[in-house]
Amino acid sequence: MTNYLLLFWIFFKTGLFTIGGGMAMIPIIQQELVSRGYMTVAESIDMVAISQMTPGPFAVNAATFAGYNLAGVPGAVVATLGIMLPSILICLIVARFFFRFQESPIVRSTLSGIKPVVLALILSGLISVFRSAVLPELSLTAIDFPVLLIAIVLSLLLLKTKISPALLILLSGAFGAVFLRS
Repeated sequence: MTNYLLLFWIFFKTGLFTIGGGMAMIPIIQQELVSRGYMTVAESIDMVAISQMTPGPFAVNAATFAGYNLAGVPGAVVATLGIMLPSILICLIVARFFFRFQESPIVRSTLSGIKPVVLALILSGLISVFRSAVLPELSLTAIDFPVLLIAIVLSLLLLKTKISPALLILLSGAFGAVFLRS
């Protein structure tokens, strides 16, 4: 029971303090799970990849994946409830009061003050995924150039065209299966 409570608490905390979407939660999840020895950095990057490519919200997918890996189906349920509960509670509270106070200078200033931390969390997650995917040995001499090239090409395609991200995920996965076997 204690393990389930700890798992719930880890994801409740993550859901409570992750502002800015699922990608902003990557450093928090990594810190919580990797530092406790529940996952390796490589496993956390796999969690990110699988959570991104499966349907549904990233945060829910990541919690479900991590919970399942740690404690099977009950762990998946507990982690998923943990990650969702803060959002549900906060949305109910905000919905109740936001429209009444949305023009308040304090509310506007607070929201403006939150933006930099959201950016920092998202950039931290991006850097973590980049390091693991492109610099697996944390050495500039070990750059995985095919992965870097794929990331650059796909980023440009996402920015410059209207290609579906889902199609790019499928194409990238197929390319990796064929050309990047280890």
